[in-house]
Amino acid sequence: MLDRSIQPEIKNISNIHIPNFQEYKLDNGIPVYEISMGTQEILKMEIIFNAGRPFEHQKLVARTTSALLREGTKKRKGSEIHEMIDFYGGTMNVPVNLDTSNVVLYSLTKHFEKLLGVLSEILLEPAFPEDELEIFKKNNKQRLQVDLTKNDVVAYRAVTENIFSSAHPYGYNSQAETYNDLSRGELLHHFDRNFHAGNCRIIISGKTNTNVINLLNEYIGKTLVKKEVIKSKVIEAFPDAKKVKIHLPNTLQTAIRLGCKLFNRHHEDYNDFYILNTILGGYFGSRLMSSIREEKGFTYNIFSALDPMHFDGYFYVGTEVGNEFVRPTLDSIYQEFDKLKNEPIRKEELKMVQNYLMGFFLTNLDGAFNVAELVKISRTENLPKDFFKNMVERVQSITSEELMSLSQKYLNEEKMWEVVVGV
Repeated sequence: MLDRSIQPEIKNISNIHIPNFQEYKLDNGIPVYEISMGTQEILKMEIIFNAGRPFEHQKLVARTTSALLREGTKKRKGSEIHEMIDFYGGTMNVPVNLDTSNVVLYSLTKHFEKLLGVLSEILLEPAFPEDELEIFKKNNKQRLQVDLTKNDVVAYRAVTENIFSSAHPYGYNSQAETYNDLSRGELLHHFDRNFHAGNCRIIISGKTNTNVINLLNEYIGKTLVKKEVIKSKVIEAFPDAKKVKIHLPNTLQTAIRLGCKLFNRHHEDYNDFYILNTILGGYFGSRLMSSIREEKGFTYNIFSALDPMHFDGYFYVGTEVGNEFVRPTLDSIYQEFDKLKNEPIRKEELKMVQNYLMGFFLTNLDGAFNVAELVKISRTENLPKDFFKNMVERVQSITSEELMSLSQKYLNEEKMWEVVVGV
């Protein structure tokens, strides 16, 4: 009998095995990455186009093109497409990231061909109906009007715009007039330039088989045309950091965002800073949470994040506090920076973070769809095939002295944009 009064032995995670994936090429050259795992007859397919902001010819056209992609083809109305997907128990989403526009299909294996046929039609003959475009513009302008009354949204918009500048694909913000400038012709132009066989990858995961790969080739590999890949539009001009105060009346709290431009996953310091960020504000037991939430009680939530994109990246700290706690909170954040720069991290704290991250990595390998997310990052960002293996090894081997040196290199107040939004 199991004695439930006795705590199970706690064991360290010493090794993490990252599953292999199979790689194919369709007839038109599209690379396919297959993660065949699981026992349930279900599939997830994601087609990833390099069609985000760095590839726009007009602001917001990437997001709008993706949003209206499912809203009709030359043969079917959007309502017919949605009904058919529902009828076969599937789900189709078109999420937009800063760098890519993706088409995600969840399907029962037995209905994959039916839904793949619909998806193929969407990619070959999208309609981008004028009425749907006008509804999209109206809804988003209304949503924007509401968002601009929220200090956390205003602060996020301000810090990213200041870090990268309003001329940068990662820095510009949506405005009502930006939506007004969008037309059906612009969407068709963006789609024609970016949604083609020479500019995408496919990740298929779940209960796959040979027939699934053959169907991909039949409906995508033999139909989607390959075109010339356009170059990204990413500038390299970044303004010096400043302190920005934005007055937003009738707010009970003040939003704080501070941060600086850093790097993407290819940078030599990425893995180390990922660990440092976790210690600072990347999980619930972080230093920012322990100090500013639990000890001082200035806020309910505070965090730090390292946000890598394909062509760049940035680091930032975010929180919302009572109006009377703004200055003490900022001082406390910079104090945590100074501690990391001047005091070695205790062995117990470092061990706890290492164990947390190892457990987090294991969670990311739980099931085919989670593994597919790792493969997507690896392949779309052209990372070395041993990137995640190296990340795991670095978590286990990094020292307090190395983290202190890294803090001295990057956690400097004079390099941080400081945005405060409130009364």
